[in-house]
This record gives sequence, C-alpha cells and structure tokens, in this order.
Amino acid sequence: MKKLVIVTHQDLSASVVNKNWINELEKHSDTFDVHSLYTKYPDLNYDVKSEQALIESYDEIIFQFPLHWFSTPFALKKYIDQVFTYGWSFGPEGDKIQGKKIGFAISTGGGEENYTAPKGISIKELLNDFTLTFKFCGAEITNFHVFHGAMFEPSPSGLSSDAEKYIAKFKG
Repeated sequence: MKKLVIVTHQDLSASVVNKNWINELEKHSDTFDVHSLYTKYPDLNYDVKSEQALIESYDEIIFQFPLHWFSTPFALKKYIDQVFTYGWSFGPEGDKIQGKKIGFAISTGGGEENYTAPKGISIKELLNDFTLTFKFCGAEITNFHVFHGAMFEPSPSGLSSDAEKYIAKFKG
C-alpha cells in the first residue's frame, strides 16, 4: 500500500533539503503520495473532513518538515490540533488512526552537534509531545529520518545520498 507524506514547509521554492526530498519521493510515486499543506492550503484553512478522509485511506503516514526553534512548524501544530479531533482520533469512536504507522522526516538548520548530548537535546526528545499525541491515539511511531545542517549549503552529493537513505528507510 502507498504511504502518505504530509509536507509542511513554508517556502519550498527556497528549500534545499525538503525540496530535494520531494523530488526523490516523486520518483517513487508507486510507493509515496506527497501532500504539501502549504501548497494545498496557503492560508492554512484546512478542510478537516477532507484531511481526515485522506489520512484514513493510508496505513502509513510520514510527516516531513523542517524543525523551527526546536519544534514543529506552526502549520503542522495547527493541522494536528484541527484534524486530530475528539471522536475521530481519540475518545469515544475515536479510532481512525489506531494501528497506523507514523514516521518523521525532519531537516534542521543547525548541525548534528546541536541535537546530541551534552550540548543539545535529541530530535526524539524535542518531539516527545508530538509523538505522544500519536501514541495516545493508538498509532505506532516507526522511523525518524533527520538531515542536519541544511543552512550550511550541503553538497549535491550529500543531498543525493541523504535522499536515497530517506527513501530506503521508508520504502521497505
């Protein structure tokens, strides 16, 4: 079954990493469907019922985004708050994401040293509240793919190699 990749990047035209990932994902359209929130909803006025139906039609969802100030982008937080509603994702009859596999593809501007001890906090720790939300709703957290150092002009070969790792991690 195909996997849904929900992309939350405010300016893909200026992106290096996320745009590269999307280009690679599109080469594997038999496996991945890319859904860009800012492209579909530039005003961030989500069609909740449509988004819920979309999510229901996939067994695996990958959230792809750049880290902003050690957290998810505002648009993604808003998406979760509005789409993952009581009675749909949790509460009575709120079982629509139970058993779904959730993965993350995250880019950071800073280097890896900012996200490892003793100086930093790991990506998994930073996104603990986000992953707990999915676990609370009965989903399974599967994979994290992280690209560090997007603001340091990564080389084309480094971007290509990373995109291949991303695909390999989630394709299987």
